[in-house]
Amino acid sequence: MNAASSKPGSKADRDALRQDMSAAGCSTADIAVEMRTRFRMRPREAWRHARGWTLQETADRITQCSERPPRESVAADASLVGKWEKWPGPSSRRPSLAVLFAMADAFDCRVEELLDIEDRRALPEVELRLLAQPAPPTESQAHQSSASPIVTASLPPKTELVRLAASESATWAQWAEASNVGDIALEQLMAETRTLASDYLTSDPLVLFIRTRALRDRVFALLEGHQYPRQSADLYVVAGYLCGLLAWMSSDLGQLREADTQGRTAWLCAELSGHNDLRAWVLSTRSKVAFWDHRLRDAINFARQGATYRTKGTVAVLLACQEADGWSELGAEDEALAALARAGEAFTATSGEDDIGGIFSCQPARQENYAAAVQLRVGHPADALRSTERALTLLARQPVRAYGTEAQIHISQAAAHLATGETEGALEALAPVLALPPDHRLQPVTRRLGELRSKIGTARTSGVAAVGLRQAIEEFCVNSAPRHLALSPGEASA
Repeated sequence: MNAASSKPGSKADRDALRQDMSAAGCSTADIAVEMRTRFRMRPREAWRHARGWTLQETADRITQCSERPPRESVAADASLVGKWEKWPGPSSRRPSLAVLFAMADAFDCRVEELLDIEDRRALPEVELRLLAQPAPPTESQAHQSSASPIVTASLPPKTELVRLAASESATWAQWAEASNVGDIALEQLMAETRTLASDYLTSDPLVLFIRTRALRDRVFALLEGHQYPRQSADLYVVAGYLCGLLAWMSSDLGQLREADTQGRTAWLCAELSGHNDLRAWVLSTRSKVAFWDHRLRDAINFARQGATYRTKGTVAVLLACQEADGWSELGAEDEALAALARAGEAFTATSGEDDIGGIFSCQPARQENYAAAVQLRVGHPADALRSTERALTLLARQPVRAYGTEAQIHISQAAAHLATGETEGALEALAPVLALPPDHRLQPVTRRLGELRSKIGTARTSGVAAVGLRQAIEEFCVNSAPRHLALSPGEASA
């Protein structure tokens, strides 16, 4: 791409301007002024680009210049230089006098050339007075020509030094007191997260994914700013739940690697917030992802680790159910049934409400759904059938009926009928599942239907009904949400 077609202010534009002006005999100061006016740069950034230096090269030179006596030592890095350049804008940091003098030495300019009217308005009055004081030249400057004056910081009088220190403390206090988020805004973010977790039970998963991602980006942007430590912790809690939601959704859409990445980020947020309920829910989410990724030992270990935290709400119930799920898939009947028993005990001992609810909640119908799946795997179809009947009764009483959970309950019911040779009963149980719209046909549903299909055709499930059931399942799985996502161009799932 040539300079003419590149974005204004791009590296190509800056390099071309610097080369053209240098060839025309313009000074570095002239180039800096042109950079400022043409590309709307802050003065310190303009001087850096006039020199053609990177942020790190500039940081190295500032550090070196600050080490010359009687300078105050400055430890600069690329990130700090970028923040000093942006000041007094957002996400910036005010350069101290020591930084400004070292920067002026590095650029071979006067400090005044590094400051504009916005900078002067934002500088403490005591620092403006110190900048206005004439500074005696150093021994090395005495031998330089007057064409390249370099301002050197002289030690201020003791009274001015004390005032400067007080001013710096006051400036820092103003920064520390400021926050980019308030308590009402935090409440709103939590409320929006609860809405997403609830809506996911009944709505199009891809639409909810896009909404969740947008809210996560808002929270991430706030975390990159400045707020009180307790507000930062609250933002990490919201971010953790949102990343957990994205992990759950990614898994349901068949994107297990991406789900695992979201789960790791959610865990980081949980650790940074120190929030035990979030830790437990994130580990539950990671257990879910590991289970569907056939990493059964990981699924069990995540569930067990989550159970070690003291929590409120129903997360302990779900964790025990997930441990039972893992053990049953491994064929460990005793361990699976013991974990199911612990899930019942955890529900009896439940105290308090779930922070988020929706997908981050384990109501009795969901618990019975897990029980039915576990009982089927360990060879107890009659128990599984009773669990599905209880689950459907409980689900009918809930104000919000999760289509994913309801579908899995019907699949377990159909599997229990198949295990006893009742193909017609299986077909009837699956009717509500097969009627789901394609956008609601999530990976756990299609996978469990695939497992069910593999059992059709045995001696006890042969006949016309079995053939029709097998064909219906095949057509259902072909026209599913994960398959649509896999066949899409990709930008919708970004």
